[in-house]
Amino acid sequence: MSNDTKKTDAQWKEILTPEVYHVCRQKGTERPFSGQYTHNKEPGLYCCACCGQPLFNADAKYDSGSGWPSYFQAISEHAIRAETDLSHGMRRVEVLCSSCDAHLGHLFDDGPQPTGLRYCINSLALQLNPKPTA
Repeated sequence: MSNDTKKTDAQWKEILTPEVYHVCRQKGTERPFSGQYTHNKEPGLYCCACCGQPLFNADAKYDSGSGWPSYFQAISEHAIRAETDLSHGMRRVEVLCSSCDAHLGHLFDDGPQPTGLRYCINSLALQLNPKPTA
């Protein structure tokens, strides 16, 4: 992590909204179908809400019907990292920002081709940077 993304818990709490802090720093989950990006179809880059690192291209977004924004691939293999999540009596793959360790959501193997993956991501963990228009 760079110095810009190395922050204490108190520093994150000071700069993030309570909702973003809960999802990204305390591994919370927003209610399904409540996020601002769930049905968004604008072009651009979805970046980490905490540090701004690009995570997903809007071209990889699809409607999974799950209630959260879903993507079939990350912008690069270095943008995110995965960890085993054994919380809530389940075994899942947690998706984190590789730059600041923000909790983004979870990864499942029930997505569309070409990858067969579904990155199920909280809207609160994202910030859309729209593609500039010509």
